[in-house]
Amino acid sequence: MTDMDTQPAASPEAERLRRWRLILGGKEADGTGCPLQGLDLNIDKTLQALYDNDGERKAGLGGSAPNVARWLGDIRTYFPSSVVRVMQQDAFERLGMKQMLLQPEMLAAVEPDIHLVATLLSLNSVMPSKTKETARQVIRKVVEELEKRLANPLRQAVTGSLSRAIRNRRPRHNEIDWNRTIRANLRHYQQDLNTIIPETRIGYGRKGQALREIILCIDQSGSMATSVVYSSILGAVLASIKSVKTSVVVFDTAVVDLSDLLYDPVEVLFGTQLGGGTDINRALAYCQGLIRRPQETILVLISDLYEGGNLQEMIARAATIASSGVQMIALLALDDRGAPSFDNRVAAHFAEFGIPSFACTPDLFPDLMANAIKKQDLSRWAATQGITVARAENG
Repeated sequence: MTDMDTQPAASPEAERLRRWRLILGGKEADGTGCPLQGLDLNIDKTLQALYDNDGERKAGLGGSAPNVARWLGDIRTYFPSSVVRVMQQDAFERLGMKQMLLQPEMLAAVEPDIHLVATLLSLNSVMPSKTKETARQVIRKVVEELEKRLANPLRQAVTGSLSRAIRNRRPRHNEIDWNRTIRANLRHYQQDLNTIIPETRIGYGRKGQALREIILCIDQSGSMATSVVYSSILGAVLASIKSVKTSVVVFDTAVVDLSDLLYDPVEVLFGTQLGGGTDINRALAYCQGLIRRPQETILVLISDLYEGGNLQEMIARAATIASSGVQMIALLALDDRGAPSFDNRVAAHFAEFGIPSFACTPDLFPDLMANAIKKQDLSRWAATQGITVARAENG
């Protein structure tokens, strides 16, 4: 509940009853005998519009977008953003408000968050043109906030790991890593010349050549909605790193390569089509065609592994990819929700091939990629992070 004071200082007991009254609602469900007045009455009305007294959700916001927009404005006035997002999500799911998001005045009133982005993307195909620009602005705001949080840690983790993983001891002049070279040759300082003689030169990888190739293969079925949003943003960040070649492939029963849109994660998101079936086998077949240097390739399959296509062929294809030297990872979810629902049988098969399967939060993704670049044991890394890794059936 809000911490706003609506009355002169009350006793702790009176304040406790007031809060319980706001939680329980009025009429039969009350039982507190606590009257409300002033701002508390308005707060109670906003709660009553969404939650009735028996805990069921009722369509009490009215049928028009102005009524809903007014209600959204009210909850943003009375509650902190974290509570507003929960109430919005309840309203979208229980009151059938998704269709109202197709109206610009409605979008202008909502509190942007990743779940709203996922909802808007699911409506993309039916969204009228007058609403799309407003939706794009809402999505861009969320994307920019997430980029601020995730971009620098990911860039630093990836570039740092590449610097340690790649050893170029005979660099050309324009490939020399001067900071590392100077540190490695401090013992060769010539006092009379006031300079360092660089007997050992340490360089970056060959100019123009990606040191690692990363493929994000993203399941865009409805259950993976927030994972799609995070994956698109992180894919765009990876694409901004010159020493990495990044591809982003999304799939349902069809496969779409969005790599050419990685200059802008919002464009990538609008290139997705949330919902539909799932053909992981077809997606992996496409990704196989992108692999040029298996030993330097990391393939991240972001999926709950529920296959709607040819299951046996998909499992065999994954085994072939892993045996070719590609470092393949199955991320069962890339979001903040925790343990996902996934196909345990497929994950167990993957474990037999050395393909780890686990969920990962966006904040841990940079460290995951750093360890993948260094070719560390990712199952062991996940265990150190308290992440449950799917096991082989005989494991």
